[in-house]
Amino acid sequence: MKIQNKIPIGGFHKQSLIDYPGNISAVIFTCGCNFSCNYCHNPQLIDSDLKDQSNQLSEDEILEWISQNSQMLDAVVITGGEPTLHSSLPRFIQKIKQFGIKLKLDTNGTNPNMLEKLIADGLVDYVAMDIKAPLSLLKYRKVVGDKIDDPLLQKVMQSVKILNRKLIDCEFRTTADESLSVNDFIAIAGEISGKYYIQHRTDRNNVSIKTAKIENLKEIKAKMPANLNLFLRG
Repeated sequence: MKIQNKIPIGGFHKQSLIDYPGNISAVIFTCGCNFSCNYCHNPQLIDSDLKDQSNQLSEDEILEWISQNSQMLDAVVITGGEPTLHSSLPRFIQKIKQFGIKLKLDTNGTNPNMLEKLIADGLVDYVAMDIKAPLSLLKYRKVVGDKIDDPLLQKVMQSVKILNRKLIDCEFRTTADESLSVNDFIAIAGEISGKYYIQHRTDRNNVSIKTAKIENLKEIKAKMPANLNLFLRG
């Protein structure tokens, strides 16, 4: 995990009505990711070392904007990239929480220790965890590339267990990569509980790419465990 005083920020949306359902939120995009997903929505943020420092946004300026506009916000969403790569994330979230607004974290689940501490310390109000594929190394590598190994997959599994405890409001979500079948979605569902979103891939213009195999949810829902609520997004 990278050690730094400031979290590297590659993007900032001042208002969103969709990233944290039911809430008006600002969205912060951190630089750096330990996966290279086939369908990555933010490929320019994958490598924080290659991200031009001159293009990174000022943490202080963003905090100042949130401070001045907190009355118009319900929440802040931190996404990426993968936010939990950065040791400075808890400190950064503490600064946001002092404005009295909620915090949603998007994560791929590869840092369960940080995830568990953020939940225990009351620093996050909602977690959205991406489940890229059934929890096998072969399946995961088809989606995220060779960056993942067995120890990292074990960390993903640990994060699933943490969120399955239902200590915090959360969701699991899977993007419909071309390598995934209906049976793969059903296998993922067997590992999780609560809310499960299957979402379409998007193109470079953020337009949904419809995938026929998830258009008919009845086939998938029929084999879902009773403790899971399935939704289609996008």
